[in-house]
Amino acid sequence: MTIEKAAAIGGGVIGAGWVARLVLNGIDVSIFDPDPEAARKVGEVMKGARRAYKKMLPGGLPKEGKVTYAKTIAEAVADADFIQESVPERLDLKHKVLAEIDLHAPASAIVGSSTSGIKPTDMQVAMKKHPERLVVGHPFNPVYLLPLVEVVGGEQTFPEAIEVAKEIYASIGMKPVVIRKEIEAFVGDRLLEAAWREALWLVKDGICTVEELDDIMRYSFGLRWAQMGMFQVYRVAGGEAGMRHFMAQFGPCLKWPWTKLMDVPEFNDELVDLIATQSDEQAHGLSIRELEKIRDDNLVAIMEALSKQNKGKGWGAGALHNDYTKQLARLASKKPVSKAAAKAKAAKPVKKDKSEKSKKKSGGKKKG
Repeated sequence: MTIEKAAAIGGGVIGAGWVARLVLNGIDVSIFDPDPEAARKVGEVMKGARRAYKKMLPGGLPKEGKVTYAKTIAEAVADADFIQESVPERLDLKHKVLAEIDLHAPASAIVGSSTSGIKPTDMQVAMKKHPERLVVGHPFNPVYLLPLVEVVGGEQTFPEAIEVAKEIYASIGMKPVVIRKEIEAFVGDRLLEAAWREALWLVKDGICTVEELDDIMRYSFGLRWAQMGMFQVYRVAGGEAGMRHFMAQFGPCLKWPWTKLMDVPEFNDELVDLIATQSDEQAHGLSIRELEKIRDDNLVAIMEALSKQNKGKGWGAGALHNDYTKQLARLASKKPVSKAAAKAKAAKPVKKDKSEKSKKKSGGKKKG
């Protein structure tokens, strides 16, 4: 399924990332966000996204979709094929926003929620008309570069809605992965939460600083994870005997008291100050926008490196990167059709083929 018009409800970091990905794929987007600074903030994200895409596609980008700012949710979703909701993680707010989207959006429009942890079943109860078209479409920041989107259906979601959502996300260069069972925080954030808890303990207990912990990640398994996931990495670690050997060798470690994973450090001002101070020192004076540029450049370079592997077919995110840049190049090569030409084409009568004309003359009768 291709999208002609999309709506973005919420223009924060994630919402603006969705806008950037959609617009840079030539799709018109209507945005609703009550923040008076929304246009400026979305504009900053768009600026960074354009810069990253020019690095991916130096030959030229597709014609951008049009961005408009709606005064209401009803106005934003009125004629949208696809709607992505990205409001803050409060169930009461989700209910209010989704109810209004459901009331005013076309019945055929798919509604995706960017929630990072709320189950779709808990959200779609607010949708009285068409709860069956709601899916979770949980992306990762920056949305315009990282391709993964976790697709999750609720108790009322139709299987067809999940299939259409997959097609929509894939059409804008993403890797949709359907989560088989509905759970809070899905899969990606479950893994991140586990690592985040352990990281907080390690810093709180003075084992390492935030910079040292980040260095341990980015100079070791972070590089492995960029091209192989946890299980494939451990399969290789098992040597010629593979995963069974690895499990036999390291399985007992799960019972050793290595982790504080199930305990949560007290989230008090002291811990916040410790983490925030060390994080400020780690940044070495770089602004958030400067760090975003560095992050985006690194991500593009990593995906381009992976795209050259496997005899040029690409590996992992690199294979998808190859397909996505080709897709963008095809869009960029298309000549824009003027409104007058489009109207003329629509008004032009369709020519009937000869067999149809002959049927009309003979009154539709067959010989024999």
